[in-house]
Amino acid sequence: MKIYHYNNWHIRANDERYTPRYAVLPIIKYLPQKAIIWCPFDTENSEFVLALKEYGFNVIHSHIAYGKDFYTYEPECWDIIVSNPPFSNKRQVFERCLSFDKPFALIMSNLALNDSFPCRLFKDKELQLLMFDKRIQYNLLERIPFASSYFCHKLLPKQIVFENLDIVKGQMSRMYKDMEDFVK
Repeated sequence: MKIYHYNNWHIRANDERYTPRYAVLPIIKYLPQKAIIWCPFDTENSEFVLALKEYGFNVIHSHIAYGKDFYTYEPECWDIIVSNPPFSNKRQVFERCLSFDKPFALIMSNLALNDSFPCRLFKDKELQLLMFDKRIQYNLLERIPFASSYFCHKLLPKQIVFENLDIVKGQMSRMYKDMEDFVK
């Protein structure tokens, strides 16, 4: 497996899976319109950043590739985190998100529910799930072996919400171009 190093981060090649636009759209209706959204794992070409701005949200984006490490960087003013974090650091990402005591929505593999960290981290805090009827296709092969959901806190109207995904075949995130430039 190819591993890229940036500061003290190890970015595994399989950690960089970008969310297609159709998977961003279902969370938008649950976000308060006047909220400032922080996308901490995103470049300006992230489908999160592009779609949220298109829907009128004030969006702040940051990414480790540009020197803004999620574990040490925090924007001055923000209300909600929405993003697709690296899957390999999921426990640390959720610990940091919960430490802010603000709402968040993070796309994560449903396989994370098999781990013990959700039980420990959300024991006294409500974990909410926005689940889908289909798997998000993070690549053009259309053979993703796992389902994903938005793992949320303080955001959804109830603990589990089901949504249909309107998958657009062949639609890939524009963020792939940014990261191709970064890893060269």
